[in-house]
Amino acid sequence: MQNEQIHLSPDLVAWWFIICDGQLLVANGPQPVPFGCLRELPFPDLDFEPCIHIGEFEGTPAYLFQLTDASIDMGLGEYQGLRYLLGKVHDDLFNLAGRAFQIVNFLETHRFCGQCGKQMHRIDWELAMKCYDCGHRCYPRVSPCIIVAIRKGKQVLLANHVRHNKPGQEIYTTLAGFTEAGETLEQCVEREVFEEAGIKVKNISYVKSQPWPFPHSLMMGFIADYDSGELNIDKHELNDANWYDFNNLPLLPPHGTIARLLIEKVRQRCR
Repeated sequence: MQNEQIHLSPDLVAWWFIICDGQLLVANGPQPVPFGCLRELPFPDLDFEPCIHIGEFEGTPAYLFQLTDASIDMGLGEYQGLRYLLGKVHDDLFNLAGRAFQIVNFLETHRFCGQCGKQMHRIDWELAMKCYDCGHRCYPRVSPCIIVAIRKGKQVLLANHVRHNKPGQEIYTTLAGFTEAGETLEQCVEREVFEEAGIKVKNISYVKSQPWPFPHSLMMGFIADYDSGELNIDKHELNDANWYDFNNLPLLPPHGTIARLLIEKVRQRCR
């Protein structure tokens, strides 16, 4: 991705991702992501030249602007967490929002060199940070993860993860985990399923990937069939797990997540 110095025209029409204190400015109305001509939007008199071009959606450029003072009235709406956009905007627009958050996270966590400790500086021709003392260069971190929906007959395995255990809102979802060094994605599926649920799987097939900016994962989605073993969950990761019929499902993750897509894929197979 190019990160050259940008000189914005007041007549520029774009998508505007404005982030402050870990939250995104959400516009009032049917389109949550601010869109329009820079001159005509009710932004205060701010210097938008530090904007970073992060891509395009529907042929229109998208820019990230990081605001340091949340008390400034941007005149459009209010600040929300990134998850607020799930299911409310097109998947590609959500991914752009996720990219914006990951870039902010990258810039904030790479201010100093991990090799010599000196100050890092943004490179103006690509999205990277460089230490000009020792030459160390860093790019935004991407952490590969697998996520898998498992079918047994006409049932699907769903688990309540420790992080999803909100009283009265216990979401049941698929299994997932980070890929380890030297491991293929298929090996990661087998290992994570066995470690978290105590079972073995077969017929592992790739479905789709999804950038998951919480904070910098790349989820690679699979479907698999149950092979052998009895459920024996890792209590450090899961509160509960069970096989569910599709006519008696618990609370599922929202549409727009790859977990929900995989569950729906298994539902189709069970028909």
